[in-house]
Amino acid sequence: MDDPEHGAVQIHGDEEIIEVIELNETEQTPDDLAEEFDDVDFAEAGNVDDEGWETEDEMDAEQDDSELTFSRHTGSVFCVSLDPVTNNLAVTGGEDDKAFVWRVTDGELLFECTGHKDSVTCAVFSHDSKLVASGDMSGLIKVWRVETKEEIWSFEIGDLEWLQWHPHAPVLLAGAADGNVWMWKIPSGECKTLQGPNCQATSGKILPDGRRAVVGYEDGTLRLWDLKQGNTIYVIKGQDGHQGALTSMECNKDGTLVLTGSVDGQAKLINTSTGKVVGCLSLDNSDTGNTVEEQDSNSVESVGFCNVLPLVAVAYLDGTLAIYDLSTQSLRHSCKHEVGIVHLQWEEASAMVAVCNLGGVVTLWDGRSGSMVSEYHGHSAEILDFTLNREASVAVTAGGDHKAKVFCLQRPDR
Repeated sequence: MDDPEHGAVQIHGDEEIIEVIELNETEQTPDDLAEEFDDVDFAEAGNVDDEGWETEDEMDAEQDDSELTFSRHTGSVFCVSLDPVTNNLAVTGGEDDKAFVWRVTDGELLFECTGHKDSVTCAVFSHDSKLVASGDMSGLIKVWRVETKEEIWSFEIGDLEWLQWHPHAPVLLAGAADGNVWMWKIPSGECKTLQGPNCQATSGKILPDGRRAVVGYEDGTLRLWDLKQGNTIYVIKGQDGHQGALTSMECNKDGTLVLTGSVDGQAKLINTSTGKVVGCLSLDNSDTGNTVEEQDSNSVESVGFCNVLPLVAVAYLDGTLAIYDLSTQSLRHSCKHEVGIVHLQWEEASAMVAVCNLGGVVTLWDGRSGSMVSEYHGHSAEILDFTLNREASVAVTAGGDHKAKVFCLQRPDR
């Protein structure tokens, strides 16, 4: 039925007939998809050097497995992203109200994203690596042209939750604490807003087709949005939704499934064509040894799909990395860490999954056997974010010790 407040469609059983837009009637290139956004009805929305890194010999950590340390930040480093085209540039944002764009091969600083007035918690490159967006907690968002190192656009939305570029077009999406999701064409600044419930839009994911996005909210609801029309296709709430704020979400390679994680300790699989919840993954007490009270507070911190095998990974605050079989939705492996996990990422072309944790360590696990392959030390505080390059030969980390580090992930099969 239609939700009169949000214009969304809710699912109430198989008897509900819903017209699903056929997204793949004809093959389209990324350029075609980008051109579609020229037709979107947007409204006007107002309006160096290398001294920042040090080598292993200069480090005073007990064990440092990193190849390079970027130490320009003077506060905790909250976020890190690699440019998708070359994987040679990193952008990091931190507690010092600064974001830096630098080279991962030698640590050379290219430029600073200046002018932020609060901790920079989001920093990410556009799909073509030509632009980089930085956003701080106060909601000030800036976009920079990488080639010229100049700021080309800025806007302020109120408290920022997340920031993501469209996969095919110079379009930027941001989730806000008031529940709205903003979408801008860059650099013109034309925008539209996707109005959610009156609570934080805590996480979001643009699907690979570039036409839809899934957004999770603090009240546990999820909405699948049509980005071109600006309306909700499905709303998932109540027993079908989560019982707490959404913390993370990822989609599989073709965008047919989304995996969501929440502070309620559950991960849910959702079919993006039907809006149906097709699976609910959670650890029972026998898997963790925790009491019911501890289990209830065991938040899901990160989720992800394996590209080469039907496996998904769910990382929990208690330090459990759970590998589930996608076809049976059964727990396959429970990989233990002594401290909480912050983030996970599958390698693109293998069944290896990397995680970073509150102990300042990156660990690499084999999703097939559930065994740890290697671990990498070097941070003297928690790792707050990390990312792998395309070949999964390098991990770039962001730490609470004011450092960003580059680790070479060596494996015998490489």
